[in-house]
Amino acid sequence: MDYAPSQEVAGRFPEIPKERFARAFQLILPDREVLGGAEAVAALAGQEAGHGPWLALYRRVPGAAPLAELAYRLIASHRPAAMAVTRLLWGRSVLKPTYSAATALFLRLLGLCYLAAFVSLWVQVDGLIGANGVLPIAPLLDWVRAHAGGDRYWLLPTLSWVSSSDAALHLQCAAGTGAALLLLAGLVPAWSAAAAWLLYLSLSVAGQTFLEFQWDFLLTETGLLAIFLAPPSRWRLRSGLSTPRLARFLLVWLLFRLMLSSGAVKLGSGDAAWRSLTALRVHYETQPLPPWTAWFAHQLPAAFQTLSCVFLFFVELVVPFLFFAPRRLRLFACGMTILLQILIAATGNYAFFNVLTISLAVLLLDDAAFPKRWRDAASSGAGRGGWPRWILVPAAAILLAASAVPFLASVGLRGAIPGPLAAVYRAVEPLRSANGYGLFAVMTMERPEIVLEGSEDGASWKPYEFRWKPGDPRRRPRFVAPHQPRLDWQMWFAALGDYRANPWLVSTMARLREGSPQVLSLLAVNPFPAQPPRFVRAVLYDYRFTNAEERRRTGAWWKRELRGLYAPVLGGAE
Repeated sequence: MDYAPSQEVAGRFPEIPKERFARAFQLILPDREVLGGAEAVAALAGQEAGHGPWLALYRRVPGAAPLAELAYRLIASHRPAAMAVTRLLWGRSVLKPTYSAATALFLRLLGLCYLAAFVSLWVQVDGLIGANGVLPIAPLLDWVRAHAGGDRYWLLPTLSWVSSSDAALHLQCAAGTGAALLLLAGLVPAWSAAAAWLLYLSLSVAGQTFLEFQWDFLLTETGLLAIFLAPPSRWRLRSGLSTPRLARFLLVWLLFRLMLSSGAVKLGSGDAAWRSLTALRVHYETQPLPPWTAWFAHQLPAAFQTLSCVFLFFVELVVPFLFFAPRRLRLFACGMTILLQILIAATGNYAFFNVLTISLAVLLLDDAAFPKRWRDAASSGAGRGGWPRWILVPAAAILLAASAVPFLASVGLRGAIPGPLAAVYRAVEPLRSANGYGLFAVMTMERPEIVLEGSEDGASWKPYEFRWKPGDPRRRPRFVAPHQPRLDWQMWFAALGDYRANPWLVSTMARLREGSPQVLSLLAVNPFPAQPPRFVRAVLYDYRFTNAEERRRTGAWWKRELRGLYAPVLGGAE
C-alpha cells in the first residue's frame, strides 16, 4: 500500500473529483474501485485491503456507516487535537504492533515455571503420593477403576494409570523436567510445551489435594494455551515468532480473568476487612508461609497498610481493563501488574505463581518496548508455519466458552451462565485448563498453627519441626519460593478447619507413628531417630508476630499461645 498527498497524485486519477480529495481520504484498490472516508479506513483495517470484518460491519450493519462517517468528519475537522490524543495513548508510532520478542520471552519464562514446578514436586513426590507417602495414588486409582469403568481415563487424566509405582512417578517428574529445560532453551517449543502440559496435568491429578493450588491450575491452563503460540514445525526458538493473534488473545484473556477475579472475589465475599481496607494489617502474619520480610511489612503504619489495599484493588479491578487499551495504557497496565507481583513475591512464598503471572503480563509488551537488538532478532526470527486454523479456531472457541463459566461465577454472575456454556465447561473440566481464580477472598484474621508431636510414654512430648512453616518461635521465617513445600502449605489450611475434613493429616500422623522415611524426609527434624514414637498428636497454637520491642528483648519472631488438641491422640489416650 502506497500513501501520497492528493496534490501530487491527483492527476493520475482524473475520474476522482478534486472535491472528494478535499473532503476525505481516498483509497484506490487494485481494481480501480475508489472508497473514501470511513469506508476507506474500514477497508484498510483488514488483512487484505478491501476485505475483512470491519468493512463488512460498515456495509452490512444498519446504522454503522453513518455513525462511522460522523466520527470520521469529527476527527478530520479536529486533526491537531486528534493527533495529540493519538500520541498520548499510542506514542509517536501508530503502526500495528507485533509481539515476536514478547512471545519468545514468555515461552522461556513458562519453561522456567515448569522447571520450578517439576523439580519442586520431584523432591517431595515419594512422601506426598508415593507408596509409603501421605496419600498414595495407587489406592485411589484402584477405587476409581472399580467404580468408573472406561470413563476413568477422562475423569482422572493421568499417566499413573499405566503405572502408579514410585519409579513411574519419578519418571514423570524427570520427563517433565526435561520438557521444561527444552522449552527454556527454546528447542522444539510447541512440542516441549505440549509434553510439559501433559505431564504436569498427569502429576496434578495424581497429586490429589497436594496439587490443587491456584497456581497449579493456572500453570495447566497457561501451558495448554501456550502450545498454540509456537509453530509445530519450528525446531528452534530464537528471539522471534509470528504470534498468532487468537492464541495471544486467549492468554491475555486468562491474565484479565486472573487479575479481575482476584479483586472481585474480595469485594464479593462481603469480608469486612477487605471492605474497610484493613486486610493488609493482618495479612503478612496470617498468610501461609511468611518470609522474614513479612515481619517488617507487618510493622508498617496502619495508614500505609490502608493505602496498600487501595493500590491492590486498583491493580486488580481497574488495571485489567487496560490490557486491551491503546499502547501506552497497555504498557502502564503491564508495569502495574508486574510491580504488584514483585511486591507479593517480596513479602510472601507463593511458589512459581508470581513468575507465572509476570510471564503472562510480558505478553502485553509489543516489540517496540524491547531493546533494538531484541527487535532485530525478533524480526529476523519471525516466520510462518503456525497451527492450522481448523485446529486453532475450534480449540480457541471451546476454551473461551469453558473459561467464561468460572469467570462469570467469580464476578458474581453465576445466575447469568447459559446452559450450553456450562455444558462445555463440564466436558473439559477434567483437563484443569479452564479455571476460576481469586486468592484470599476472606481475610484470615488469626493464625492457628498445628504442631505435630510424638511421645514414647504419652506424657512427655517432642515436636516434629517442619522445614518452612512456623514452629520454633525463635526460628527466622525464610524464603522458599519458587519451591513449594506442599505438606507445609496444607498444614496452614488444615489449621483453619477441622481434622475430620483433612484425612490426609491423620494419614500423616499415622506415617510418623510408623516412622515412614519418605514422610520424615519432608520434615526438618525427626525427634525419634532410633525408633518411631508410640503416640502422635496434633496440638493447636495461636501464633502472632512479635513487635519490635519484643523481638529486641527475646530474639523471637513469633509469640504463641496454646489452644489445645487439634485431633485425638493417635496410638492411645494420654
